Amino acid sequence: MATLLPLPFYSVPQKPQLQTTNNHRMFRLSAQSRETMQTTIDPISRVEYTPGVFDHVFLNLFRNKMVQEVGWDSEKLGYDGLIDVANRLMVARTNSETKEAAVRILKSLFPPLLLELYKILIAPIARGKLAAVMVARVTALSCQWLMGTCTVNNVELPDGSSLPSGVFVERCKYLEESKCVGICVNTCKLPTQEFIMDHMGVPLLMEPNFNDYSCQFKFGVSPPEEDSTLKEPCLEVCPNATRRRKAATNTLEMKCPKA
Repeated sequence: MATLLPLPFYSVPQKPQLQTTNNHRMFRLSAQSRETMQTTIDPISRVEYTPGVFDHVFLNLFRNKMVQEVGWDSEKLGYDGLIDVANRLMVARTNSETKEAAVRILKSLFPPLLLELYKILIAPIARGKLAAVMVARVTALSCQWLMGTCTVNNVELPDGSSLPSGVFVERCKYLEESKCVGICVNTCKLPTQEFIMDHMGVPLLMEPNFNDYSCQFKFGVSPPEEDSTLKEPCLEVCPNATRRRKAATNTLEMKCPKA
């Protein structure tokens, strides 16, 4: 807002209407300033998740477990280094070997007795609905450091009922940073679905969207026999796909070979 300078004591305005005009002008300037400020403050944009202290602890723990499985670590720090290790986990193995390794990594993050007790005592309650809701809430609270902003939402179960056992990831950081369908499918989607079902007794279907990088978790819903995600083509930004396109005689890319 413009600053109003005081008039010298010897200056007496002769025409009161001039001051009224100035006041109107100041009001117009103030209104314009508020409009400009409003435009600056309220742009429509995606809310970014800001990692906290515990998020850094989770990231380092997860990365250390991946490094132990791969036997190699990246020189890069933080999340960039994690993506490097995830890429090494995939390229050095077959798809099935990568999935099995990722399941071992997930399993190593939990005390074995905790998983067994959850599957035996919690999973059977209310035909699995309580366990599905609990896992959804824990996922939304504890995994934003890996995936970004996510919220619990309702999903439709196979019996036709609705349950707040879904987690919607607005824009998955893991997919966005890796830029690879294969890494998403083999180090995240498939092993997570298998781990949650086999070791916690909760069915899970994950539906990543490779156009906007969002992802829908559906706890309590089993994956279909034929998953269309496994037929997804490589992302245009995938560095591995770029190299394959340069080497291939056919410019039309089929599904991601690592999916």
